[in-house]
Amino acid sequence: MTIDDQQRAKDGLTIWLDRIVRARLVLVAAALVFVALIVMGVLSYPQAAIGFIIVAAAALIDFTQADDVGAASSHEGKPLAADWLVEAVVSGLPDAVVALDRSGIVVASNAAARERTPALTRGAPLSFALRNADIIEAVRAAVASGDAQRVEFYERVPADRWSEAFVAPVALPETIAGRRDLVILTLHDLTPLKRVEEMRADFVANASHELRTPLASLSGFIETLQGPARDDKQARERFLDIMKAQATRMARLIEDLLSLSRIELKAHVRPEQQLDLVPIVRQVADGLQTLARDRGVEVKVDTPAEPVVVRGDRDELIRVVENLVENALKYGASGRRVDISLRPDTDGEAIVAVRDYGPGIAREHLPRLTERFYRVDVVESRAQGGTGLGLALVKHILQRHRGRLAIESAPGKGATFTVRLPLDLPA
Repeated sequence: MTIDDQQRAKDGLTIWLDRIVRARLVLVAAALVFVALIVMGVLSYPQAAIGFIIVAAAALIDFTQADDVGAASSHEGKPLAADWLVEAVVSGLPDAVVALDRSGIVVASNAAARERTPALTRGAPLSFALRNADIIEAVRAAVASGDAQRVEFYERVPADRWSEAFVAPVALPETIAGRRDLVILTLHDLTPLKRVEEMRADFVANASHELRTPLASLSGFIETLQGPARDDKQARERFLDIMKAQATRMARLIEDLLSLSRIELKAHVRPEQQLDLVPIVRQVADGLQTLARDRGVEVKVDTPAEPVVVRGDRDELIRVVENLVENALKYGASGRRVDISLRPDTDGEAIVAVRDYGPGIAREHLPRLTERFYRVDVVESRAQGGTGLGLALVKHILQRHRGRLAIESAPGKGATFTVRLPLDLPA
C-alpha cells in the first residue's frame, strides 16, 4: 500500500468517525428537543416518537453518504446541520409547525403549516405570512421570558376557523444546531371542537325547551285542578286527557333522547346479525294500520317474494322503517295514500322507499331535516306529537349500518324517503 493510499484510508476513517460523532450528537439533540416538546405539552408521546424516528432515519441516510473530504471540508462554518436538523424535526410532525429564530424569521416549516399559510417563506419574517397581532406578540413574549405561550384566535378568511397557537422557545446545542435559540410555533385547528360545542349547546337548549313546554302545561293544569276546577268533573276529565297527552309527549321525547345516546355510543360498531328486511317492513306496516285508519290513509306495501338479507340490528331497523312510515301517515295524510316498497338493487343494496302524497316539503328544508329538533312547521309537528328527533335517529342508525338516506320532495307533490343498506351477498 502506498503512502497516498494510506493517507486516503486515514482520511476516510476520519470522515467516518466524524460522521459517527455527528450522528450521535444529532440523535441526542433530537431526543432533547422532543422531550422538551412533550414536557411543554406541544406534542404527545406518539407524535414525538414518529418525529424522532424520522430524524433517526435522516441521520442514517447522512451517515451512509459517501461525500469526499473536499466536499465535507468545503461546508465548514456553514449552519447546514442546523437547517437539516430543524427541517427533519418539523417535517415529521402532524400539526402545522413553524420554526423561527429569535427575531421572528422563518427557519423551517412543515407541509401542514405551508398548506395552512401558503405565504410562509424561509428567511422571511413570520409577520409577512401570518398577520395576527396576538401570535406575533406571543412570539416576542416567549423570546423575552423564555416561557411557552398559548393564544386562541379566530379567522374569517378564507373561511370561519377557530385556532390555537402554542409558542415554545427551544435551546439547541451550538455544536449541532448552529443557532442556539429557536422558537417553535404550533397551530391547532379548533374548528371541529368549536362546532361540536355549539351543537351540544344547541342540543341542550332545544331539549330543555322541548321538555319545559309539556312540563309547564302539566304544572298549570295541576294547579287548576287543585284550585278553581277542583269540583268541576267535566273540566277535570278534559284536563286529565290533556295532561296524559303531555306526559306521553315527554316520555316519547325522553325515550328518543336515550335511544339517540345509545346509538351514538355504539356508532363505530357495525351490526353483524343477518336479517331479512321483508318481514321487518311488513311488521311495521301491519303495526301502523290503526294509525292509518284513524287518518283515513291507505297503505300499500310492495315487497319481493325472496328474502332481502342485510346485516343489522333488528330493533334499530324496525325503528328506521317505523319512523319513516309514521311521518308519512302524520304529515302526508292529506294525500290519503302511503306507498312502502322494498327491493334489492343491482348495485348490491337493499332499497326501502316510503312515499306519501301530501303537501310536500320545500327544497330549502330538505338538507336540514335530519338535524336534531329541526322542524318544517313547529306547530304542526307538536300537534302531531313529534319530538323533532325521528329523522335524526334514522340518520344515526343508518350511519351505524353503513347505509344512506335520501329525501326527495317538492311542494304539492308529496315526499319520498329512500333508505339504502348494503346487501349481505354470499361470498
